Amino acid sequence: MKEYIYTIDGNKYEVAINEVNDTTAKVTVNGAEYTVEWEKPVEEKPVVKVQPVAAKPAAAPATPTPAPAAAPVSGNAIKTPLPGVIIDVKVAVGDTVKKGQTVVVLEAMKMENNINADRDGKVTAIQVAKGDTVADGAVLIVIE
Repeated sequence: MKEYIYTIDGNKYEVAINEVNDTTAKVTVNGAEYTVEWEKPVEEKPVVKVQPVAAKPAAAPATPTPAPAAAPVSGNAIKTPLPGVIIDVKVAVGDTVKKGQTVVVLEAMKMENNINADRDGKVTAIQVAKGDTVADGAVLIVIE
């Protein structure tokens, strides 16, 4: 179960996400239980994960990528607290971030959620892009 506190127009809401299925979620808002339903998008974009690939001899030159091909996924990873769609990535590889700074904006259940850095550091990898669909617990950013 994931628990959050949202403030909307000055009103506080204690939200617990109890169970998430394909098109429904069971949530508790300020003690009242609800079943939230949503329609599946007509065309879902798959999450693309970059994996290192051994260079092939006599192949065409590879196009350089802005982020490292494979970032270490360790305790320094910022992960998504719930499934959703990436609306915006607010940082770039090499940026220095402060604890509490918004690094990614995630849309989940028709709400925009700011995902903040949990420590000061330097962004060493970005694992998502705007428009990506991500699962609960997916790595978004790596901060060293």
